[in-house]
Amino acid sequence: MAPKTRGSSRKVKDKWKSKEWYKLHAPRMFNEAEIGETPSADPEFILGRTVEVTVQELTGDYSKMNIKLKFKVTDVDGYDAKTVFVGHELTSEYVRRLTRRKKTKTDHVVDVTTKDGFVLRVKPMSIADRRIQSSQEDAMRRILAETLIQMGKDNNLSDLIKAIISGDMSKDLAKACRVIIPIKRIEIRKTEVLSEGEGEPESIMETVAPAEEEAEEEAPAEEPAEEAPAEDAEKTEE
Repeated sequence: MAPKTRGSSRKVKDKWKSKEWYKLHAPRMFNEAEIGETPSADPEFILGRTVEVTVQELTGDYSKMNIKLKFKVTDVDGYDAKTVFVGHELTSEYVRRLTRRKKTKTDHVVDVTTKDGFVLRVKPMSIADRRIQSSQEDAMRRILAETLIQMGKDNNLSDLIKAIISGDMSKDLAKACRVIIPIKRIEIRKTEVLSEGEGEPESIMETVAPAEEEAEEEAPAEEPAEEAPAEDAEKTEE
């Protein structure tokens, strides 16, 4: 009979039992809404963790399910973990749907300093139905950069994020580029907060959510009807 090895009768410690669950909260910009939970044996280990949620999960607006918001844990109070906004990104499925065959996609990168001192890296993508000449692309990049930099000077970070989520920024950029070439659409593919500014950005939920709710009450079936023709047109091009 083989001798017993030392420690073979010891119970294996369950690491999960030593961990506690902490609630993750969005920053004031998004009304400190609860956005998930994370386990940890020590609250210090939570600091720096990132979490992604869609705008739909925060507001219930299904038309915004393609926008992912990114937050980073910066403080823990009891079992509540506080976060800051660090950027956003469109889902890969949504980007692929926009950039099908017979379309020209051009990516841009512009660093913007907001009115309240945040440095935000904005990555728009422009989509055209025909090939864009190099001279047109250079001119479009210049106009996009000038327009975004001026937007930063005129607005706080919360104003810019609100404009991105609502689609107003994309519309304004597409309008500015029409003097060069008709652009089918411009989307803000991604943003990154490179450095923080003064104070905490104000809430944008109070100004965005009520307008969305009113639109749904007045015409609950209009949003799906508007998107359907665009998708059918893309399928026809294929």
